[in-house]
Amino acid sequence: MALKKVKGSLERVLDKDLQDLVRGIRKNKDNEAKYIAQCIDEIKQELKQDNISVKANAVAKLTYLQMLGYDISWAAFNVIEVMSSPKFTHKRIGYLAASQSFHEETDVLMLTTNMIRKDLSSQTQYEVGVALNGLSCFLTTDLARDLANDIVGLMASTRPYVRKKAVLIMYKIFLKFPEALRPAFPRLKEKLEDPDPGVQSAAVNVICELARKNPKNYLSLAPLFFKLMTSSTNNWVLIKIIKLFSALTPLEPRLGKKLIEPLTNLIHSTSAMSLLYECINTVIAVLISLSSGMPNHSASIQLCVQKLRILIEDSDQNLKYLGLLAMGRILKTHPKSVQSHKDLILQCLDDKDESIRLRALDLLYGMVSKKNLMEIVKKLMIHMDKAEGTQYRDELLSKIIQICSQSNYQYITNFEWYVSILVELTRIEGTRHGKLIASQMLDVAIRVKAIRHFTVSQMAQLLDNSHLLLGSATHRNGICEVLYAAAWIVGEFSEHLYDPKATLDAMLKGRVTSLPGHIQSVYVQNTLKLYSHVLVCAEKDGDKEQMVQITQMMVERMPMFTESADLEVQERACCILQLLKYVQKLQTKEVVVGEEVAALFEGELNPVAPKAQKKVAVPDGLDLDKWINEPPSDSDEGTLAEALFVTGPQSEQRYIYQQSTVKYEELDDEELAKRRAARREEQKSNPHYLKMDTPKSKRDAINVDDIPYAKLDISIPLHVPGMTVTEKYMKEQTKKEKRRKKKKKKGKKGRDMESDEDIPVMHEVDTTVDMPDGATMSDGEEEHMDPDDPHRALADIDIEKPLDVTEQLPVRTHRVVESAPTTSTSGGLKIAEPSTGDITADVTVDEKHKKKHRHHHKKKDEKQKKKDKKDKKEKKTKRRAAADGYEEAESGVPDVEENLMGDLDDDLTKNEFSKEAPATPPPSPVAKTLEEKPESMEGQLDDINFWLSGTDAPKLGEDATKAALQEVLEDVQEEAEDKHKRKKEKKHKKDKKERKEKKKKKHRDVEDEDDEVKAEPEMEAEPALVESPLPQMSSYRLLGESEYIKMTYETRVLPSQSNQVIVSVIFSNLCNKHLKSLDFNVLDSLNTKLVREVGATPHDGIKVPFQLPPGAANEGQFAFTIESISMPQKLKGTLTYMIKDDEGSTSEKIDFKLLLPISAYIIGAPCKSDRYSELLGGGELTAKNSVTVMPLDAEFSHVIAKTCFYGHLALVERVENTASFYGCSIQQHHVCLLIKQMPNNGLSIDGKSSDSSLLSNYLDEIKTILTQQ
Repeated sequence: MALKKVKGSLERVLDKDLQDLVRGIRKNKDNEAKYIAQCIDEIKQELKQDNISVKANAVAKLTYLQMLGYDISWAAFNVIEVMSSPKFTHKRIGYLAASQSFHEETDVLMLTTNMIRKDLSSQTQYEVGVALNGLSCFLTTDLARDLANDIVGLMASTRPYVRKKAVLIMYKIFLKFPEALRPAFPRLKEKLEDPDPGVQSAAVNVICELARKNPKNYLSLAPLFFKLMTSSTNNWVLIKIIKLFSALTPLEPRLGKKLIEPLTNLIHSTSAMSLLYECINTVIAVLISLSSGMPNHSASIQLCVQKLRILIEDSDQNLKYLGLLAMGRILKTHPKSVQSHKDLILQCLDDKDESIRLRALDLLYGMVSKKNLMEIVKKLMIHMDKAEGTQYRDELLSKIIQICSQSNYQYITNFEWYVSILVELTRIEGTRHGKLIASQMLDVAIRVKAIRHFTVSQMAQLLDNSHLLLGSATHRNGICEVLYAAAWIVGEFSEHLYDPKATLDAMLKGRVTSLPGHIQSVYVQNTLKLYSHVLVCAEKDGDKEQMVQITQMMVERMPMFTESADLEVQERACCILQLLKYVQKLQTKEVVVGEEVAALFEGELNPVAPKAQKKVAVPDGLDLDKWINEPPSDSDEGTLAEALFVTGPQSEQRYIYQQSTVKYEELDDEELAKRRAARREEQKSNPHYLKMDTPKSKRDAINVDDIPYAKLDISIPLHVPGMTVTEKYMKEQTKKEKRRKKKKKKGKKGRDMESDEDIPVMHEVDTTVDMPDGATMSDGEEEHMDPDDPHRALADIDIEKPLDVTEQLPVRTHRVVESAPTTSTSGGLKIAEPSTGDITADVTVDEKHKKKHRHHHKKKDEKQKKKDKKDKKEKKTKRRAAADGYEEAESGVPDVEENLMGDLDDDLTKNEFSKEAPATPPPSPVAKTLEEKPESMEGQLDDINFWLSGTDAPKLGEDATKAALQEVLEDVQEEAEDKHKRKKEKKHKKDKKERKEKKKKKHRDVEDEDDEVKAEPEMEAEPALVESPLPQMSSYRLLGESEYIKMTYETRVLPSQSNQVIVSVIFSNLCNKHLKSLDFNVLDSLNTKLVREVGATPHDGIKVPFQLPPGAANEGQFAFTIESISMPQKLKGTLTYMIKDDEGSTSEKIDFKLLLPISAYIIGAPCKSDRYSELLGGGELTAKNSVTVMPLDAEFSHVIAKTCFYGHLALVERVENTASFYGCSIQQHHVCLLIKQMPNNGLSIDGKSSDSSLLSNYLDEIKTILTQQ
């Protein structure tokens, strides 16, 4: 024994610890994976030892490897072993490993319940703490339910360290087991007044987190939190409480009146920026909730804005961002207070941080008014020209449109200005907001009728200059979407065109065919509208020549659209072309057809409301969820597939669309040189291509100031033809404002400010939209909580509702085993103890009945005494309530909540759980006097309305108060005496019971020893069924090997890829030289091809993306495409590589043959026995085959393991020496096998599948697998 201990201690000295592992990993950076693999093998050997210190050391190393990304789930049971160690240092390592590697799906977690319960009841606070810390990381629903009672008991611990951790983990308990919230909440509420600040802070954190999703549930705690807010000096606690008040204020506006003063004081006094920010946020929430209820709050708003300005001007980018964020909240309710800081917001647009610029843009959106809209948009347009980066420029563009279009164009006074802005925005290069600009153009043209003439003229100019929008990047940047709106507007409102014939000619130019299909289709449709308008005008004027010319032009140019690749454009163009030919035919007969063609487009279309489709009422009798036809059953899948896919001769008469493979033209060097020369010539003649003829050295030497330039004398400013310059509208607005100010001075001298309502609007916006009959507009939609949100279950729990009798935390109880009654010689019944070794007690029924009767009378007397005492207390408490009132609650007398743990004062419960579940401490004598709260007192203490009313508690006369207080003191003294008597009685009973238990235990130990001696021969006689261990199996096969390199491979498939297999090859360097430039190549067959890079030929290999240092190994993956999987494939391949040493580099190669068996395409999917029976009897598996295997020495369990592992099958069922298996190929071929072991140890293998060739080859492969030793 001594030698064994010495040997164990020597092994511990020689074992590697965590420091050795870290050092080794740092030293072996080149072959880190190989070194870690060796370490894991060593760790596995250490875990097999009996010494717990060695196991703890191994688990510590596994914890570090798990941090590096290695899976250690295989060692979960060993982690639990270390967790259960009695030594704290080992226990801490085990809990750390569990907290990192365990999760809800870990199977062995069910074994930890009693172990964790034992640690929670430990006398050492640090063991309790480490258990709580670990539990919080791998808590499951079952663990939360089983341990909730124990943890609630720890909240009443005498040690603040334990109380704090118990309070914090209750949040996780509530999320996993919501039923614990109501019975445990009174205890949690008590911790808000805990004397220890750490426990108090933990309770505040838990309740604030619970209130984030459902603040209404915690409104009754507002008085308690208000007391904490005004007394606490902990900034983090204050932040949490203030955030909670921010959520509670919208629910109870009266709360804001109490909060505004202490919050303002905090804003003035605090130097902590985080607390300042939360105070400002809550003040904003208070002022929003008060709205008109508190008129004198301008000082608070100004204070918040001034403090936020300090944050925005700070050099810290985080504070600046938070300041802008809070300023945005003030802007929603008090825009004028923020508008005075417009200069500061505009300065933020030049900040280097893009997030701050975007936040400043959001503020500008809310600062807009009718007076400053044009000014702000002008500054944003100038800023957009200077902005760098297309993403930020796009954001600016969209923000300009949002600013102008908000609230149905509320702040736009001149829509001609807005249309000009939209046209100017089309000059922005590279923008992706072409559709947004187009939609605004359409919306303004449709809804603002007064400016249709101006809008149509601007759109006509856009169409005339469409070549400016048609560049090489037309399809990429999307600005050509503007032409979609322009074409539609000039066609729909063609009566406003100055020269419709010129516009029609511009829309029929040849370059239009380069536009996307949906824009071409709008062009085609609206050319017909323009044509009808021109035709009607020509017929009215009697100009027959123009009628013929315009028709002929349409007939000549329309065919270019009929050849479009877009089907929509083709169809429209062909229909219109036939219509034009018919009109041309009628014109030859001098028939007037203009009015008839124009009648095709009569009437005006209103815009459809965004939610109109949702408002369409479902007709009576229509059930949208009902099947139109009978739903197909699972057995009809085969017939459904046959109905969908026609086979046989009929399929030859149909078109079959197949995915064509892209063929790349192979160019030789001469052809490439020719093309390069042609491209250079084209670039020389291209004026838009920048040449780089000047050498770099000369370019650097050129001085920019020496370059001559000439001044241009231009009398008019440069601008795109037809595009209105926005400064003209700015000047007009300035003149109008000056005139209005002069009038105001003459009329009302006392009025200085001019409101937005005084500014006249030049154009009216039509807000008419189409809606289904009887439907109304609704902008808001109900917000639903995310179904995956863990707070969802807690949101529906009302903590104010009184606790029901059934609402108790689960308490662990002993299961009582009923023993079988036996007849006694005296004629009564004898009760036998369930245990064999226990002493049986002969108790007759008569004697038992007498005892029970006496016990019943005794209990009844005790209950009557308790009831009388309770009635007496209630009378006294009612008298005291009048004297104490609300003031007694302020004096700090604690309330007694319901005992969450059950009645632990009972002797039996105390004995059973004293070691494992911490008992709830008995309430104090003072608290017991207030156990039953009278209604009058409860209404003042717990009702938030009383606290918010601000009234004082009612006062009594001095004599009455003294008398009431004297009675309270007498009751407290009487209660203390009663408690002292009860304690003495309990102690006496406990001592008596312990003496009795010791005698029983001594007798039981003697009996147990005799039983063990008798049981030993029986255990020796029973034979042990021990199966031999499984042989070592590996999925990797040898691919090729030389003196320098070795290759092993395995195949992998993805269920989603039906024609692809992945070959994972491990390259191992066997020599002490460096291997590089590895090139892997496999010759393609008709069925199987290696997936190479784009443009590579079938003879090109794939470069392996790594090198192999001496002794290193690495893995590479190669994809192969497969046409048919019914036959095994054997492919020839070559690996070429370079060997680098001190003398230089030499090239080597190794030839190999890659075997892709049938099992490489099979996936062992789980299959239930009923589904398996349906497959076998459904007629879908038409192919059958069977093979026989010669007698084997292997056990049947080994046969099953090898079949599942190498054959990639899943075991469905095993009955003695028969087993059934299921697998499915990547091309959805079902494979079912039945293996029977015959009496001579031979095997009979029967198979069924939907492919006979695949089944035959697969059975041969299974036979080969089983016969190989």
